[in-house]
Amino acid sequence: MKMQLAEIAKAINSTCEGNEQTVITSVVFDSRKITAGGLFVPLKGERDGHDFIDSAINNGASATLWQKGHPNKPNNIAILEVEDPLTSMQQLAQYYLNKVNPTVVGITGSNGKTTTKDMTSAVLAKRFNVHKTDGNFNNEIGVPMTILEMKPNTEILVLEMGMDHAGQLHLLSELTHPDVAVITMIGEAHIEFLGSRAAIADAKMEITDFLREDGELIYNGDEPLLQARAKKINQAKVTFGLAKNDTVYMTGYRSYKRHATFTVNNSDNQFTIPMIGKHNVSNALSALCVGRYFGESDEEIAAALAGFTPTANRMEWEKGDVGEDIMSDVYNSNPTAVRAVLTSFGQIEVPKDSRRIAVLGDMLELGQQSDSLHAKLADCLDPQVINEVYLFGSEMKNLANVLKGIYSDEHLHYYTKDQMQHMIADLKNDIKPHDIVVLKGSHGMHLEKVLERLR
Repeated sequence: MKMQLAEIAKAINSTCEGNEQTVITSVVFDSRKITAGGLFVPLKGERDGHDFIDSAINNGASATLWQKGHPNKPNNIAILEVEDPLTSMQQLAQYYLNKVNPTVVGITGSNGKTTTKDMTSAVLAKRFNVHKTDGNFNNEIGVPMTILEMKPNTEILVLEMGMDHAGQLHLLSELTHPDVAVITMIGEAHIEFLGSRAAIADAKMEITDFLREDGELIYNGDEPLLQARAKKINQAKVTFGLAKNDTVYMTGYRSYKRHATFTVNNSDNQFTIPMIGKHNVSNALSALCVGRYFGESDEEIAAALAGFTPTANRMEWEKGDVGEDIMSDVYNSNPTAVRAVLTSFGQIEVPKDSRRIAVLGDMLELGQQSDSLHAKLADCLDPQVINEVYLFGSEMKNLANVLKGIYSDEHLHYYTKDQMQHMIADLKNDIKPHDIVVLKGSHGMHLEKVLERLR
């Protein structure tokens, strides 16, 4: 972006205290990352961003938002006083979005948002100037920041939109007015805050609250909760999935160690993705639908899917220090995701002298259902398929108790959260060169530290 302070002040209904001709080229809320031309946004979280104004100024900030009435207002930087810095940043993002006027693709769902965003962006980049969410920066802070970071020549903006409570996607939908809304699936993520899968489905459907009248909803047609709710909207609808009543469905599938191939009902092309698992094929099907919406050919879409780069720690293969292969999927976790990963992991062909080893950390934010949801993961663990199981965290104790009747003590290993170093030492002693290992857990369990020690 590139705007004078006078234009920014008008966009957010403020006045400029300082040189209103100052040109702003970036908007930043982390004072450590701001540079010359930056507008500092002091957000309130665990710490009050206003406390870091000196750091922002020392790092080159050209201006700052400032909450009205907040003490210690600086006098050595241009200031835009506002009622609430976050709300004003969102207003500025909406103004800039309307100014650049790209077509907006909004993507949400309990699982697969980031992978689908990466796939969709790769597909659309074959023909268009695309800007996408970085990582999973997908909340009420991340979405406006993504908007403000896009270049003026952006033709399509691909936004990942997350939520952990009702009303959050309503706000993001109102902020962005998507032309295309994608819902990957409904799982149990954030069930602690929403109570049921039905409530999660209601919250995910909020992405359509401000879907443009001539827009399109692309959703997982295999989910009855979405089928019922989609009937209530008037915009065009396209479904994807594994069932034959979907608009686009998988007709063939083959899984290899590091990639999968698939075919669909209405194309002569074979598609390849550099990931495994039918759940990732489902994500690719949604990207295929988006590509077709924008007039991409299946050949273009196939080429893009084969070459896209997933965000780190999404079923990413690493090499261990004794030669083992490690599948890292440690950014987030919930029951649906764990089941999908374990199913895919169990289908990987391995030599006779190697083993499949699963390292599973707690799934967080499952609320009162956490005990039972962890215990039920036993359904997808078979000693003949996944030979060794390492469980980490207080919630995984529930799964360990069930698996005691399935796995022998020699092949079932449980560790409390303060025993990570013990678990790492046991893993390093146990793993052999031809083994394959999967790491899966919620981000708060920090299994990336295990990966660092095994590499």
